Amino acid sequence: MGYMKYTQYVYLVFAAFFIYDGVTKLTQGSNEAWLSLIIAGMAIFMFFFRRRFLKKMEERNKKQ
Repeated sequence: MGYMKYTQYVYLVFAAFFIYDGVTKLTQGSNEAWLSLIIAGMAIFMFFFRRRFLKKMEERNKKQ
C-alpha cells in the first residue's frame, strides 16, 4: 500500500499535461481543446478521489 501514496500524484502530472495541451490547442482555435480540458478535469477528480480513498483505508487499518 505504500506505493499508493505516490501514484495519486501521477494524476496531477496528467492533469498538468492535458491543461497545457488544451490551452495550446485553444489558442490555435482547434475544437479538440475541450476534450483535453475535460480529461484534465477528470484527472484532477481522480486525484482527489484516490486521496480520499487512501485516507479511508488508513483509518480502517488503524481501527483494526
